[in-house]
Order: sequence, then structure tokens, then C-alpha cells
Amino acid sequence: MRKQMNTLKNKLEKQAIVNDRFIRQSMNRTADKISRRYRLVMALCIVMIPYTYLVFISNMALPLTFWIGTSILMLTCFGATMYNWLNVRNPHMMSSNLVEVSQKMANAKKFDVNWLYFGIPAAIIWLAWFTWELYQQGSEAAHYMMIGTICGAALGTFLGFSMHSKTQQQYQKIIDTIEEITADQQ
Repeated sequence: MRKQMNTLKNKLEKQAIVNDRFIRQSMNRTADKISRRYRLVMALCIVMIPYTYLVFISNMALPLTFWIGTSILMLTCFGATMYNWLNVRNPHMMSSNLVEVSQKMANAKKFDVNWLYFGIPAAIIWLAWFTWELYQQGSEAAHYMMIGTICGAALGTFLGFSMHSKTQQQYQKIIDTIEEITADQQ
């Protein structure tokens, strides 16, 4: 009977180890999804600087100051995204102390929310400035560009908030999983 109990106990311990490893791999995959999204955003920020020069200066003849302002905004977005990406990208994060991982994820989640307090007003100011520059041109093509800008802003707002919501859910999933694991260990 003792031998059977020891065998059962060993099987349960192995099962717990496998479950723990599976849960950590799942958290790592979720963190990788967030990390990939941040890398994409950072790449777009960098690509937008020369692209906006070609479009705004070469093709649309907008003032150089507008392109400089746009470039500064893109570099600011790049820097903020990189700052948050550094909290998520550690490949050994899920094998380290789960309390520290949970704290990093909570900080990254909070920063992501707080970033909206800068990002939304900055986007509104940039869109207003862009619309003003187009209005100053006074051409029919500029009028259609303003309409396109408004439609693009509406679509971008929808996509941005859905991406933000999905990222927040992924952060929360990791935090909840860690809380569940640490509660089981106590």
C-alpha cells in the first residue's frame, strides 16, 4: 500500500512540474505576442520618418517644420514603446522569480495606460496641425486629403484602441496566471 501511495505521490509531483512548465510557456508566449507588437510599432515609427519626408515635403509641399514636428512625435513614440518593450522582452523572464515578473508586467500595463494621456492629445494636436496645413493649401486635392485624414483618423482610433485593449488583456492574463501560481505555492 505504501509503495502505491509513493508511486501516486511521485506521479502527482511530476504532473505539477509539467503543469507549471506548461503555464510558464503559455505566459512566455503571451509576453512574446506583446513584444512582437511593440517591435512592429517601433519599426513603423522609424520607417515613418523618411516616408513622411517623401510624402509631406516632396509630394505635398508642406512646411519643413511640420515634418520636423512629425519626426519628433515618431521618435517620442519609438522611445516610449522601447521603454515598455524592455519590461516585456526578457527571454528568461518566465523562468525567474514570478513576483518580479508580475511586478514588471503590472508596471508595463500601467505605463501602457498612462501613455494614452500623452498619445491621445498628441495625436489630436498633430491631426489638427495636419488639417490646418492642408487647409492652407486651399486646393481641391487638399480638401480630399482632409476628408481622407478624418476617415483615416477614425479607422486608426478604432484599430489603436482595439490593439491597446488586447495588450491590456494579455498583460492581465499574465498577471492573473502568476497570482494563481503563487497562491497555489503558499
